[in-house]
Amino acid sequence: MKNYDFIVIGSGPAGEKGACQAAYFGKSVALIEKEPAPGGAWVNTGTIPSKTLRESALQLSGLKQRGLYGVDVSLRQDISVSDFMYRERAVVEKGWELIDDNMTQHGIDVYRGVARFASPHELIVDMGGSQITLRGERILIATGSSPHRPAEVPFDDHLIYDSDSVLTLDRIPKTMAVVGAGVIGCEYACTFAALGIDVSLLDGRTELLSNIDQEISDVLLRQMRNRLKIHMCLGIQVESVETDESCVALNLKDCRQLRVEKALYAAGRESNTAQLDLEKAGIATGKRGVILVNDDYQTNVPHIYAAGDVIGFPALASTSMEQGRVAAVHAFKLEYKTRIATLLPYCIWTIPEVAMCGITEDECLAQGIDYEIGRAYYRNNARGQIVGDTGGMLKLIFAPADKKILGVHLVGENAAELVHVGMMVMQLGGTINSFRAGPRSAPPAQPAPPRRCQSERRRSARPKPKRPKRGCAFIACRRIA
Repeated sequence: MKNYDFIVIGSGPAGEKGACQAAYFGKSVALIEKEPAPGGAWVNTGTIPSKTLRESALQLSGLKQRGLYGVDVSLRQDISVSDFMYRERAVVEKGWELIDDNMTQHGIDVYRGVARFASPHELIVDMGGSQITLRGERILIATGSSPHRPAEVPFDDHLIYDSDSVLTLDRIPKTMAVVGAGVIGCEYACTFAALGIDVSLLDGRTELLSNIDQEISDVLLRQMRNRLKIHMCLGIQVESVETDESCVALNLKDCRQLRVEKALYAAGRESNTAQLDLEKAGIATGKRGVILVNDDYQTNVPHIYAAGDVIGFPALASTSMEQGRVAAVHAFKLEYKTRIATLLPYCIWTIPEVAMCGITEDECLAQGIDYEIGRAYYRNNARGQIVGDTGGMLKLIFAPADKKILGVHLVGENAAELVHVGMMVMQLGGTINSFRAGPRSAPPAQPAPPRRCQSERRRSARPKPKRPKRGCAFIACRRIA
């Protein structure tokens, strides 16, 4: 048995940053990872691969330039999936390298294997032929999450995919159905539509992305329908799914049938806790295996912490990193980062992008908060006209009493970058005046120059001696040359 101050299960964003934070303060740290490569879903199957695929689709399909400059840059028909995944592989491999280097620099012991609890302080690591027992004074669970696969859906990763296996598509189909209009479903629907695929997006809910501002959601809905030609089938439930050799048939509750070449089910995610034997440590969980934690990311067992996707919403890589750091700091009572930032941006990589920070208009109404709204449209901005994004919009929500900004909401090109400007103003307690041109004020009066005596005035009136002309030698050289 080996003893450590801190044992971390999982090398995703929360696990990596939590482990390095503890090691930075001189703690002995072990990290357990069951997959051959580090990084979790963030590097291998989720954030980085899907966003790289999106960027590849935008660049190779010419969607941004279509119709702007009178040039046909449509996607050629013989392009393969591997053409799009080339850049993804390069980015993922760089992610592996960075994580491995970070572990090495901090002196963290890495164990490749499947971990399970033997007791509240002990973990058995099955390394495929051998086992080792590790004992930790403090433990951080950062095992992430995986796509939820409903039992009634016949997943085969050939015709029907989840959000992880869809990256292994064998070819670019002509038609595709995306079931589930959440964040993942909307992002992939936009990416595949940019590739020229005839995409249908289905969801039993009648609204798109209910956690973002409704006005922004409506703009995104119009862009997906009109610009990307996605068939929006909201308020329509899928009753059953059938497959044959080359087709997927979705039987809808309104007695219609939708037949497509490929289908992607984005039915949410579930925490990766099934193999951990949490009951032996006495750790409480919620729906779909989500580990329950307090504000310090402690579980109901005080020396065991959890962070990242395994604890549920918001399940963002940047947020997970901060959660891992805060958990490590609290575990050892370090005088460092005790809380994650009070304001965090929330970005969705649809086409166009959506980003927000703060509260929405609906939340203001529900909480009885007095508010005003300011809007700016990309179509009224030269940059918006140049890039061809005339549907983009910025929406600022602020309090009329003190003009403090309550929410920043964007939809359009570079929304995920622009939102940080508003977030920093909110973080520093700024007001709406930071973004508007106020009335011009008169320049401050300049103090009168000090009075000088008569002799000083005489000296200043004397003509200054003439200086020799500059550059004479240089001019001569130029003439010779």
